[in-house]
Amino acid sequence: MQTLLSRPEYERQVAATRDARMQWWRDARFGMFIHYGAHTLIGRNEWAMAIENWKIEDYEEVARQFRPEPGCTRQWAKLAAEAGMKYMVLTTRHHEGFSLWDSKVNPYNVVAHSGGFDVVKEFVASCREFGLRTGFYFSLMDWHHPDSWRCAFDPEARARFQGFLTGMLKELLGGAYGKIDILWYDVSRPMESHEGWGSLQMNQMVRSLQPDIIINNRSKLDEDFSTPEEHLTATEGKDWEACMTFNRISWGYLDSAQALPYSYNAQGILRMLNTVCESGGNLLLNIGPMPNGSVPPEAVEPLQTTGRWLKAYGDAAVYGRLTPSKVQRASGTGRFTQRGNKVYFWQFIRSPQLIFGGFETKLKAIRLLPTGTPLAFEQTSRQIIVTPPPADRCDQIANITVYELEFEDMPVQHRCSAYPQLHVGERLVE
Repeated sequence: MQTLLSRPEYERQVAATRDARMQWWRDARFGMFIHYGAHTLIGRNEWAMAIENWKIEDYEEVARQFRPEPGCTRQWAKLAAEAGMKYMVLTTRHHEGFSLWDSKVNPYNVVAHSGGFDVVKEFVASCREFGLRTGFYFSLMDWHHPDSWRCAFDPEARARFQGFLTGMLKELLGGAYGKIDILWYDVSRPMESHEGWGSLQMNQMVRSLQPDIIINNRSKLDEDFSTPEEHLTATEGKDWEACMTFNRISWGYLDSAQALPYSYNAQGILRMLNTVCESGGNLLLNIGPMPNGSVPPEAVEPLQTTGRWLKAYGDAAVYGRLTPSKVQRASGTGRFTQRGNKVYFWQFIRSPQLIFGGFETKLKAIRLLPTGTPLAFEQTSRQIIVTPPPADRCDQIANITVYELEFEDMPVQHRCSAYPQLHVGERLVE
C-alpha cells in the first residue's frame, strides 16, 4: 500500500525532480490542445449541456450518436507536427462526463455507450508516430455522475466520487497507454480545496504510476505549472502555459461559419508565441475537431504556415532554453526573445528604417535569419541604426522577419525617463 506523504514532504519531493521532468516541456514551447467529445455533435459550445440545461437522459442520446472516424487522431498529430508543435493534450473526459476510452470504471464512454473505438488509444499511437509528447486532459467536474454535485455536502458521495475519479486515472495512467507526459486537470468544482478532492493522495497515486509526468495546477495544488486561460500572463517564479482557443469563441467545435472571422492567421499565432516565449512560458493552442474527428478546414492553413516559419526561425528564436527577456520597447516595429547575450528581434511591421533604442551594451554583430547574413550597423550612445535588408530578403512566409543581435555581454537597456515603466536597465537617461 502506498504511504501517503504530508503536503510539505510531497511538494519537496516534487520540486526535487521538477527540473529533470520539465526539461522537455520548457524546450518545447508550443503544443496543441484538442477539445473533443459528445458536445461536438451539438456544435454550439462544449458547455452546452450545462448552459442549455439539458436533461441527462436527453444528452445521453446525443452521446449515443458520437462516431469518430478511425484515423482522425492521426490527422491532428500530423497537423501538430507540421505546425511545429511538440506535444498534444486531449480531453480524455470533459465536464459532460463522457470518456473517450474503453473505460470499465465509467460505462458512459465512447466504446460501451456509443459503439465507437478507443479514441485515447489511437491518440497516443498518433502522438508517438509523429514524435509528439502526450498529454491527457481530465475534468474533475462531472455533470453526468450523480455524486459529482452531492460530494460537496455528502461525505459518502464524496468518497464514492473520489473512488470513481481515481479508478479512471488508474485506467489512463496505469500502463495500458504506456508513458504519458502530462496530466492536465480542469475545473475542480464543486469542492473548494485540495482536501475536498483528495488531491494530495490522488496526485501521489498518479506519480507512483507515471514518475516522470508533469501535472498542472487545477486540482487545487500548485504542482508543476500554472495555466492562464485566454490570456498571455506570466506566473511570477513558476512555469506557465497559456491555453488559448483558436477561434476565440469556444473550445469545442462550432457548427457555424460565424466562427471564421475570429480565427487567428499565422502572424496572430506567432505573435502569441512571441509573447509567451518572451516571458518564459508555453503556448497550448486549441482546436475543436468536427463531429467525425476531422480538423476544421479554417485551422489548417494558419497552422501549416506557422510551422513553415518555425522551421526557418524556431531553433534560434523559439525552442529550447530561452532567457526571459529584459529587452522591451527597443523598437516600435516588433518584439524580442533572448538567449543569453543573443537577442532575437521579431519584426512584425516592415519599415524603411531599422533602429533600436536604449542599448548600453556593445553590439558585436547583427544578422538576418535564417541565413545568418551580417548586416551593417552603427551604434551610438542612444541608438543602434541598422542598414535594413531589401524587401525580397525579408521573411516571405508570415511577414515576420527575424534578426539576431549578438552583444558582447548580457544586453542592458537604458531606462527612459518619459516611460520608466516600459524599460529595464540600470541607468536613467535624462
